[in-house]
Amino acid sequence: MASSSSLRRRSVERDPLGQSIEMKGSFKVSEMSDDKRNIDYETPMYGGDGEQWGDTENDLRDMERLGKKQEFKLSGRRHTMAQKRNFNFLSALGFVSIYMATWEFVLVSLSVGLANGGFAGLFWCGSSFIVTEDNTTGSEFAPPEYQRILSYASGWMSTLGWIAGVAGSVFVCTSQINAIINVTAPDYAFSNWQYTLIIVAFILLTIVFNTIGAKTLPALETLSLFGHLAGFLVVLVPLWVLCPKNSANEVFVDYQTNGGYSAGPAFLISQVTILYCNLGSDSVVHISEEVEDASITVPRCMMYSFVMNIGLGIIMLITMLFCIGPLDAVIESDVPYLILFNRTGIPGLSVALNVILFVLIYAGNITALATCAREMFAFARDKGLPWSGWIGEMNRQWNVPFNSVYATSIVCLLLSLINLGSTVAFNTVVSVSVLGLLSTYMISIGCVLLKRIKGEPLPPARWSLGRCGIWINGFAFFYSAFIIVFSCFPSYLPVSTADANWAPLVWFAVIIISGVMYVFHGKRHYTAPVEFVEGRKSAGVGLQSS
Repeated sequence: MASSSSLRRRSVERDPLGQSIEMKGSFKVSEMSDDKRNIDYETPMYGGDGEQWGDTENDLRDMERLGKKQEFKLSGRRHTMAQKRNFNFLSALGFVSIYMATWEFVLVSLSVGLANGGFAGLFWCGSSFIVTEDNTTGSEFAPPEYQRILSYASGWMSTLGWIAGVAGSVFVCTSQINAIINVTAPDYAFSNWQYTLIIVAFILLTIVFNTIGAKTLPALETLSLFGHLAGFLVVLVPLWVLCPKNSANEVFVDYQTNGGYSAGPAFLISQVTILYCNLGSDSVVHISEEVEDASITVPRCMMYSFVMNIGLGIIMLITMLFCIGPLDAVIESDVPYLILFNRTGIPGLSVALNVILFVLIYAGNITALATCAREMFAFARDKGLPWSGWIGEMNRQWNVPFNSVYATSIVCLLLSLINLGSTVAFNTVVSVSVLGLLSTYMISIGCVLLKRIKGEPLPPARWSLGRCGIWINGFAFFYSAFIIVFSCFPSYLPVSTADANWAPLVWFAVIIISGVMYVFHGKRHYTAPVEFVEGRKSAGVGLQSS
């Protein structure tokens, strides 16, 4: 074994943002004149006598393969085996589960589906879902001549999708406060300026949890996981016990179209909002650098949370359809789930159920900001965004990217103000999130699918879809394209300027902006993740799985 001094040697280099940093072995990054990165392997991040600095052997190998330096804070004693990544399996599972919050969003976001298909239409449409892969992985598998541009495009689409997701969650939280008040004051409604102030307050509070309160995130996510499961039972049982029930014929057979569309298009448009309830299983990917044994823990959390949330979501959907009452009253209401809770006949219980739902969705909002901020940080670290030097700066005192949290929050606030205070605003934000994320998924899944079709080998991995991979990838790719089309449709007919779906315009504008940015900035400055990976390959770092 090499001596401790040789393995702990230090060097001052420049990171991808051009900032002077101190590195401890692993690899060094030197900048060339054209801003491309030339990566030279040095030594693994081990201390004397085989001691590791915070990562498992697999985590070290993954960071080395990706050509990245551990920048996020590690817990425990520094430079000892006691130091480890912040998120273990349970907290990572809580992170992704509370962000998905499928049963919670089934209650608060499916009013469009009730208009386009009624109870039966929403039930039979409610099983729609896709399984997705991360955009960074996809760009690595693209044909070499398209890797940079596809990586750049997927980075912009992912940023748009996640920011819209945060904005949608903030919008829901604000609407929930109004709903709680409506239990005892049915006619009360926030004015636009009140909506604005509450949105700002929620964003500021969420910033605190993601900056100086970031060290509490793992514990908060673990607590949120148990709250997610316990809250499901606490909400479910009173509804079945106390609410008058609709008939099975109404729930499973009676298909109605009240949104202006004929039966077929109504059913297809309903899938957009249902899909929104199922998005987010890849949120944990964006904290991979903070998850113990990430290469196996992250995919397990994605799969387990997805299966769990889909199961809870279907049960809650059936419960809502049986217990919510006559369809006409539900369609006319801006807050259908308030009708559901009020049908328990106990105002105090209705308030309590609303509060539980609010707390869980707000916990998911904290997670949403953490996810989006880390996505923006990673993209800015590769110089993919305007002001990347500022957005991609790590706060060295807290080891949290404060600036990316601030940037995400500012854009989220602006997006939340679209047609403020209306159902149309929420539907627009939902569609923007779906369009942005599905665009990213199509790029990444398409690249992997193309390699599978060509019979080209994929790098060994500790988690694999095996022989089913090509079929799962194929279904996910074409279903994503299918849903993108219907995400551009208005929720109701006829359409006026006030209630049009403006999401496609926002989506298209971001595509144009990203194209202009690539031509004038990205081609010269952007470093695709695959370039770091290729640098590791040329330096002799393998891709072996354990």
